[in-house]
Amino acid sequence: MTYVIVHALAPIFVIMLLGFMAGKTKMVDNKNVSLLNIFVMDFALPAALFSATVQTPWVGIVKQSPLILILVLAMWVTYAAIYFLAVGVFKKSPQDAAVLTLTVALPNYAALGLPILGSVLGEGPSTSLSVAVSIACGSVLLTPLCLLILEREKARQSGENTRSTMAMLPVLMWRSVKKPIVWGPLLGVILSAIGIHMPELLLSSIKPLGLSATAAALFLTGVILSARKLKINSMVIISSITKLLIQPAIAFVIVLALGLHGEVAITGVLMIALSAGFFGVVFGNRFGVQSPDAEAVLLISSVLCILSLPLFISLTSGL
Repeated sequence: MTYVIVHALAPIFVIMLLGFMAGKTKMVDNKNVSLLNIFVMDFALPAALFSATVQTPWVGIVKQSPLILILVLAMWVTYAAIYFLAVGVFKKSPQDAAVLTLTVALPNYAALGLPILGSVLGEGPSTSLSVAVSIACGSVLLTPLCLLILEREKARQSGENTRSTMAMLPVLMWRSVKKPIVWGPLLGVILSAIGIHMPELLLSSIKPLGLSATAAALFLTGVILSARKLKINSMVIISSITKLLIQPAIAFVIVLALGLHGEVAITGVLMIALSAGFFGVVFGNRFGVQSPDAEAVLLISSVLCILSLPLFISLTSGL
């Protein structure tokens, strides 16, 4: 099992290392990555997420409702706890806290979901469907929370937000929904729900763009990290422990509370037990927000999940 985990993590580190080296050697300007960020956030990732959700049968999504409940509850509880801890205790700015909490709360479904789940449950249509549903949950039901906060603070800094957050909520929601990273997967879910099938020619046309998404995002993350210094502090330690141990434990408790067993229960816990995803760091960069804590958690969790994942694989073996 350790070999499987290392094998799944290897591409992540290799591609991030290439990005890191490109930034350090100035092959890529690591101080100005706006063009690469636009490609990742407005084209590659939206295309990948749209393709994943629009090709996921609505009947299959409905059958995965227990999995969706596990994932959403575990992500929302973690997001709320880390955000208020970062803002209330460690006095982080709302932008920094939003990027950090998205990094902690949203597992790396895109890069690690299929290799890890496939090694435990076996590769097949049901495994692919579970991973697609997990990606859709994170994209549609969690990332907008981060975008709302980033848009709110952007409006405040520009002097637009003179009203309360609740009064500004419709405007902030509209700004978030307008972004391809949100409406891409959301449109896919809607089309799947109403039974509209995309022409094969269209899906084939955007497939290369979607295939480049994870690699481009990891490369961009490496470039961003090359301009920073790794800093370990109390917030980073707490966030890393939360990502690796507490959040999967929350998912495990939810599974027990709901009395779930079998494949759905195992999938719910293992998807949450994956290392932190790169969305938070990439989102923050798009808004000009640098979060050294989020970057540190991303690296630490990616390394230490080699130890934490076998623990939760063992725990779920009896479900």
